[in-house]
Amino acid sequence: MIQSLEEFKTYQRAMEVAEKVYDVAATWNYFEKDTIGKQLVRAVDSVAANLSEGLGRYHYKERKNFSCYSRGSLFETKTWIVKAGNRKMMDEKAARELLAELEVIGKMINSYINSLGENNNIVNEPEEEYTPTPNAPIPNAPIPNAPIPNP
Repeated sequence: MIQSLEEFKTYQRAMEVAEKVYDVAATWNYFEKDTIGKQLVRAVDSVAANLSEGLGRYHYKERKNFSCYSRGSLFETKTWIVKAGNRKMMDEKAARELLAELEVIGKMINSYINSLGENNNIVNEPEEEYTPTPNAPIPNAPIPNAPIPNP
C-alpha cells in the first residue's frame, strides 16, 4: 500500500526522468529553450505532479482522473522528445533512452490506473517490474538519411 510519495515507485521514476530531461534542455540555446524546451520540461514535470496530486485526493475517481492527466502529459513529453530529436537538438541515443524510460513509466501508470477502483480504497502499485526496450524505434521519427516521401 502506498502511503507516501517516497513509496510511490511510478512517481519516483517520473521524477528521475524529469531531471534527465531538464538537464538536456538546459544546454539548448535561447530559441530552442523558448520553443520546445519550456514545453518539454512542463510536460515531463506534469507527469509526476499529477501522480502526486492524485495520490493526495480522497476519492478513487479523482486519483484515477489525475493519473490519466499524468498519462496524457507522458504522451506529450514523448512528442516533444521526438521533435527535439528530429530537429537535432538532442542526439538519437539520448532520445531513444528517454523514450524507452517513458515507455516503462507509461506501463507503470497504466497498471496503477487499472488498480484503482470503487471497492479498492487502498492505493497500491502493481508489483510488475518493467524494463526499457533497448534501441526501441522513435515513434513518427524519420529514418536518418531516408528520402522524404511525396504526399
